[in-house]
Amino acid sequence: MCLSITALSACSDNDDEIVYKPNGKVADPKELSAGTSTVFMSGIRAYDTPATWVKGDLSTRFNLGDQLYDDPRTTDQDDPTKGGLGPLYAGYSCGSCHKNAGRTYPTLFSEGGSGKYGFSSMLVYITRQNGGFFRQYGRVLHDQSIVGVEPEGKLSVTYDEKEYSFHDGEKYSLITPHYSISEWYADDIDPKDLIIDVRIPLRHVGMGQIMALDTDELKRLAAQSNYPEYGISGRLATIQERNRTMIGVGGNKAHHADLTVELGFSSDLGVTSDRFPLEVAEGQSQMVGFSHYGIQISTKDMEDVDLYLSSLGVPARRNVNNETVKKGEENFYKAKCHLCHTPTLHTRQDAPVLLNGTRLPWLSSQTIHPYSDFLLHDMGRELDSGYRSGAAQTYEWRSTPLWGIGLQETVNGHTHFLHDGRARNLLEAIMWHGGEGSVSRELFSRMSKEDRNALMIFVNSL
Repeated sequence: MCLSITALSACSDNDDEIVYKPNGKVADPKELSAGTSTVFMSGIRAYDTPATWVKGDLSTRFNLGDQLYDDPRTTDQDDPTKGGLGPLYAGYSCGSCHKNAGRTYPTLFSEGGSGKYGFSSMLVYITRQNGGFFRQYGRVLHDQSIVGVEPEGKLSVTYDEKEYSFHDGEKYSLITPHYSISEWYADDIDPKDLIIDVRIPLRHVGMGQIMALDTDELKRLAAQSNYPEYGISGRLATIQERNRTMIGVGGNKAHHADLTVELGFSSDLGVTSDRFPLEVAEGQSQMVGFSHYGIQISTKDMEDVDLYLSSLGVPARRNVNNETVKKGEENFYKAKCHLCHTPTLHTRQDAPVLLNGTRLPWLSSQTIHPYSDFLLHDMGRELDSGYRSGAAQTYEWRSTPLWGIGLQETVNGHTHFLHDGRARNLLEAIMWHGGEGSVSRELFSRMSKEDRNALMIFVNSL
């Protein structure tokens, strides 16, 4: 039997568990973002702390995965734990883009585009206007390279800023990015035939729980997520992955059904594996002499990274009994934010399996509060990237999970949000909502300044 302090308490199959805070007190159920994987951290390590069930051999493997995630890769082909970088890449480690398992400050703002010194903090998708790829290039622009190889190109960004006013007269502004690519290594590409879609890193909060989501519950959500009076109708992202038809839950456009560890090592770092044995730029004219290095990271090592990500704790909610936070929660519902940012979901009963067969039963049968329905929603022309991913249209985006969002500034030193970081704070992120998000944007904009602030304080408490 599983003893429960409330409906939000988390239970395992074998133990009667109540979640205790570090001070020995029983946790308030409202604080439990991810059941027994909730961690009571609010400092710089809030995203990068293991769940309390990570012990013994799991702890050893967690630390090994953490090291592989953070340590810079090198060009040393004889070191399988650190070598294999490049020849083309976007970042020199997972942690270079995901500092402290969060979102590294975007070089879009610090350097106006592609980073220098072997570093880039975003992914740049490129395609033709007709959806096809360019000769000599793939779907991702690799803007960094090792000595002897040229980067595929360099991204530049400029921003137009426009001022707006709320209904009560308070002013705010939004910035619109304009991207261009220069220094093409091979064929110059006509800008008129080029679509550029830029993505800053996602926060790696609750990745294990996301992979363990009860997909039957998501199917029910999709069937019920039709609110014609508000113009809202979310849909599941059905994708093909590992030769199977699966439900996408990961990524900005729900275009992944796993943590993409192998894809990240291959496409982002240029490191080969059993699943992706070819160098990322295989076939390019400049790759003569840089091919056929063999497997540069083992499946066992990648599973330790998979385990590290899956075992990270989710920060507890803060200030749950604060009156302003309570008022903000009321306003969150009044603005209909909850219709897409679903507060409560559950993980499935069967234990999630990592990429090399390890099972994590601690992620099973949990009540979690990601504040997302993980469905695709039309966000309107304002956020139309022009690029399709998986099942998502150019204007569709997965509802972003909000758990831990209020700690991003503490963890990473910035408050840039949305897929390309154009929102410089939560207020701007809300005001960029178009399409199905228009109703929330309008209801939010008609609130008093006090009520708007309370809503944002609530979101920052998650």
